[in-house]
Amino acid sequence: MKKQILSILIAAILIVSSIFVLAACKPNEGTTTELVAAAEDMTWDEIFAKAKEETGEFNAYGNTSRIKTAMENFVAKYGADLGLTTAAGSKMNDSEIYTTLANEYASTNNSKGASMVMIQDGAQLVLYREQTKMLINYVPQSMKSKVDAEGQVPLVQQYINKLFIWNNTGDNVPSITNVWQLTEPAMKNKIFFKSPNSEQVNMNFLIMLTSDAWATKLAEAYKAYYGTDIQLGSYKNAGYKWVAEFIANANFSINSDTTIAQELSKEENAGNLGLFVLSKLRDSSVIAQNLQVGAFVKDNNQYVAITPFAGFMYPMYCQVAANAPRPYTALLFIEYLMTEEGFEPWGSDIGAYSSNSDIGVNDGDEPLSFWKDILVFEDPDYIRTNKTAVVDFVTAEMDKKA
Repeated sequence: MKKQILSILIAAILIVSSIFVLAACKPNEGTTTELVAAAEDMTWDEIFAKAKEETGEFNAYGNTSRIKTAMENFVAKYGADLGLTTAAGSKMNDSEIYTTLANEYASTNNSKGASMVMIQDGAQLVLYREQTKMLINYVPQSMKSKVDAEGQVPLVQQYINKLFIWNNTGDNVPSITNVWQLTEPAMKNKIFFKSPNSEQVNMNFLIMLTSDAWATKLAEAYKAYYGTDIQLGSYKNAGYKWVAEFIANANFSINSDTTIAQELSKEENAGNLGLFVLSKLRDSSVIAQNLQVGAFVKDNNQYVAITPFAGFMYPMYCQVAANAPRPYTALLFIEYLMTEEGFEPWGSDIGAYSSNSDIGVNDGDEPLSFWKDILVFEDPDYIRTNKTAVVDFVTAEMDKKA
């Protein structure tokens, strides 16, 4: 417990310290900010002409391994015309991205730094956008009518879902229709979930459930399932109660969504369940036919919803680096990622959903509108405001399992 608290405090100090340091730095972000603002009224061809005048390396960092493929595709199509002799998409987690950007932002020679990033923790992104000037939002002119208003600032490139999925082999197949079933003694240690201490989007999901809106839905779901009003005891609301009881049953032994999917799909894990990224079902190492997606259970050819949610959805954001060596090229790459061709590394299978309304989904999946009705979506402002209190609560509940 003491080590975990110390780690959290150190991380918080580092983040706050970097924000004040960055706020004091004054490199060329003003020029880039003005450039990006002007470019929002420019066409692809106009920006392309400007990008052709840029020289040097073009680098992008992303909290997604497929940024490498997307970059390779972009370079294969436009690299010769843009003079992209050196270009790379690099996979990093959000913390690594911010740390690297901070160093690059303060540098007087950032010729090898990132020109754009893809990041996923919305609450942390909002904090950095408010307290520093190292990230600049850009909405391509062609996307302004295709991306919902709430997905434009900061710009959402795609949404990714994590769903309740269970092993459907053997005689003890779960039948989950209400999330309160996951808190019952029969599910003890049978729910595989990547620890929220190491997966921020998982922590954000738990934080969201403590909001008044989701607490109300959970209280209603409790009464619908048990036929009686929920008794909160010492819990602040039904969200806190569900989070505590879910944590008590969760199995945090596997620290990778890919590995969870692999292990859960084995017949020896019959009767077990996971909450992980849907897209992992496309991995060749996963026996997909042994897994049932809770959101896709049907009765009389109609989907049977899990009350009140079947998982959660989180965004992947695109931002321009304020000290970008190739800002116009970054704008082109962001717009490319918003097109069907640029989205292909993620959109080639299920589990990823472009914010561009023109891009559909694959067979066997459902559109974004379907998921908006049955999943918990992130609210960065709520998460940022309530993060400290809920993280303390979650940490304390996890310590009880030790």
